[in-house]
Amino acid sequence: MTQLLAPGELIAQVTTALDELSVQLRDVPDTQYPKPSSLPGWSTAQLIAHLASFAKAAVRQFENAGTEQPPAMYDGGAEGRIEAINMTALMRPESLRALASDALAQLRAALPGVEAKWEAPVGYRPTATAADMMYATWREMLIHATDLDEFVRPAASWPPAFSEHLFRALSARVPQGTRLVLQPHGKTPIVLGEGAKSWVLSGTDFDLAAWMAGRPASGPVQVTAAADGAADPKLLPWPSDRLMNR
Repeated sequence: MTQLLAPGELIAQVTTALDELSVQLRDVPDTQYPKPSSLPGWSTAQLIAHLASFAKAAVRQFENAGTEQPPAMYDGGAEGRIEAINMTALMRPESLRALASDALAQLRAALPGVEAKWEAPVGYRPTATAADMMYATWREMLIHATDLDEFVRPAASWPPAFSEHLFRALSARVPQGTRLVLQPHGKTPIVLGEGAKSWVLSGTDFDLAAWMAGRPASGPVQVTAAADGAADPKLLPWPSDRLMNR
């Protein structure tokens, strides 16, 4: 697969994603907040509350990178995270919008200083570094921009480097004994997993990445199985409990 981005390149990508998301948030009408987002089971208010919560948590990780005992990603762990999101989502739209915008601005301001401690440990996941936290931030900002409105920010708006990153990161979703050959149009095939069960998936790089992420594809993803009559491949749940590949 393609080589990792240099620290400065990745920080620039994340900065752009934050700027675009900040503009997108300002345009979400108040009436949309209680309605479902494109992410199943999440209202728009919950999704915006999550973005604010993640941004604050990421700032804390970056600021404490390399300390003797980096703080956990969220106070109270997974349960504390969900409780905080649900409580924050009850805020009035104008207050929640201001909270999220401020959190994103704080995160943006913290980004330039991260390159100096790129491989310093953080508390995001066991063995994670500031670089891993930066990639996680990239995923959260771009994928949840699509969840916020898949028509305003479809997977087709994802930069090619992000799709390439998702292929690496989401290889953890390929079940044991399964081999997926991703064939982006006009690009080199990408093999994920290994095993007797094999499929070839063809489409644009961003549509294949959207399929891997469980998000709507803008165009068709053609699936061809090695065995006639085989069902389409199934992916494991999102690997939220582990450190994903960069």
